[in-house]
Amino acid sequence: MLKYSKVFGLVAFVFLFAMCNQKSKSNNEKETILKGTIDITVDETIKPIVDDQVAVFEGTYYDAKINVKPKSEAELINDLLNQKTKVAVTSRDLTKEELASFEKSKIKPRVTPFAVDAIALISNKSNNDTLITLKTVIDFMKGIPNPRIKGLVFDNPNSSTVRFMKELANVKDITAAGVFSYKTNEEVIKVISENEGMIGVVGVNWLSEPSPNMAEVINKINVLGVKGLKDNKYYYPSQNDIAEQKYPLARDLFIINCQGYSGLGMGFASFISGDIGQRIVLKSGLMPVRTPGRKLKIRSQIINDKE
Repeated sequence: MLKYSKVFGLVAFVFLFAMCNQKSKSNNEKETILKGTIDITVDETIKPIVDDQVAVFEGTYYDAKINVKPKSEAELINDLLNQKTKVAVTSRDLTKEELASFEKSKIKPRVTPFAVDAIALISNKSNNDTLITLKTVIDFMKGIPNPRIKGLVFDNPNSSTVRFMKELANVKDITAAGVFSYKTNEEVIKVISENEGMIGVVGVNWLSEPSPNMAEVINKINVLGVKGLKDNKYYYPSQNDIAEQKYPLARDLFIINCQGYSGLGMGFASFISGDIGQRIVLKSGLMPVRTPGRKLKIRSQIINDKE
């Protein structure tokens, strides 16, 4: 009887030890602002800058893992509202209606601006004319033909670029002949590189930070200078023209966090809006929302290295 009692006691001890270890492991794996795993949904038109941020973030905080899931803007917002995703990176702020919907669900989103992006208009390299007026593009969207444009190519009917251009044109739907849509920005760039007379509408980050397999394709396209609706000059989606608020197709970028607690979403938002994240934005060719600080070392005399 004593033998069985000892065996029972040993089994109970091993069980309790295992449970304690499991509890300790669970506590260690608990998500914090710098540790854990999270999925974030990203507007496909701005995926390159988010990939850069995630790479540096994960390289700095080894216990953090961020899975980037690119989607169209419409899909992204629906996922947020339906609580299928808790963190998203978008090219627009939430509307009053969307905020009201979150309020009904007792969710208070944290919206953090972190960069200024732009929509670029591109053409085939064979086109000698690298200038275009925004009015010409808008008229074409409304069904007014123009010999300059054989076709207008968007990435996705539900994308942020389509929504942005429809708002500029003040149209609900684009039904004009000669307007085409694909799924991704990469597809648009490839189509433009292979077709003369077509105008593509893409996120400029896909051009400033191309993937290795797209570098050769991008050499076959021109980025067009655009004249706005209220200006007589042409401007490019360059960092300088975006910074001076001259380029007419600029837009703000945001990270929206609906986690409701101090998790990895908060840590990532703080990172990309902080000094390192803003330097990554600056290096990418976009405009950071705040200029990263610089430390200058003042010397009383110039040292000649040859001496």
